[in-house]
Amino acid sequence: MMATRPAGCSVFLVEDEVMIRMMVADMLEELGHSVAAEAGEISEAVKLAQSTDFDLAILDVNVNGKVITPVAELITARNRPFIFATGYGSSGLPHEYRDRPALQKPFQLETLAQLIAATMKSATV
Repeated sequence: MMATRPAGCSVFLVEDEVMIRMMVADMLEELGHSVAAEAGEISEAVKLAQSTDFDLAILDVNVNGKVITPVAELITARNRPFIFATGYGSSGLPHEYRDRPALQKPFQLETLAQLIAATMKSATV
């Protein structure tokens, strides 16, 4: 008999620090989500944001010194929810996206779970 786990969502993950990206991917899988795609630089993230099917994105605000805004714009145009991950606090978010959910790095598994649940819930309303 197979154990059933709650249906997770597919996540597009953009993070330039490889170790952090791996850690967040592990956290997502532990929570029952899957990583649809991951990117470590803006140009790669732009391509994937246009072509990958995903339910939710988690976006590092500063990717190798570049602001994530072009990727956020593409995801917004596709009407997909996203969460920012930043070490700079809400003041580090791009001005036009300060109303979006944000994770303060470093974050815990429970915080990630709660923010994903809240973001997905508000996206379906």
